[in-house]
Amino acid sequence: MTARTTRILAAALSLTAALAISGCSSDSGSGSAGKSGADKPKMAVTGAYMPEPVNDKMAGAFMVIKNDSKTADKLTAVTSPLSDDLQIHETKDQKMQQVAAMDVPANGELRLERGGSHVMFMGLKNTPKVGDKVTVELRFEKADPVKVELDVKERTYNAQTTSAH
Repeated sequence: MTARTTRILAAALSLTAALAISGCSSDSGSGSAGKSGADKPKMAVTGAYMPEPVNDKMAGAFMVIKNDSKTADKLTAVTSPLSDDLQIHETKDQKMQQVAAMDVPANGELRLERGGSHVMFMGLKNTPKVGDKVTVELRFEKADPVKVELDVKERTYNAQTTSAH
């Protein structure tokens, strides 16, 4: 090795080490001055379900994502073993369209419900039946990923947004 190659390698290793250290230090959960950890939103999911799909072409998923933190966040992706193509959809003016992300407001919630915003599974690997559970992982811009089990319900099932019972 030449002296120049050695200097380049040493610089590259120093940069790699610095990046690794800075990546680890910003994640410190020591609770002292680590403000970024305190501001990181923590999401909770309730009422998660999937109506039984008619076929293996597509299915929808509905739930309420609650953000009890003071930091707004965004739902940016959803993954599942049931499909390689999950999309986040919003409904505006009775038209469904795919979006890259959805806001989860600080101290608020994102409602994914029939007739509104929802998760869409395209090209199912199998067709779940009533009583089955489908696992999804929600990914956010700031919060840690959240694994959710969707209960497969009857096709006509509609979650009650108010407690009428």
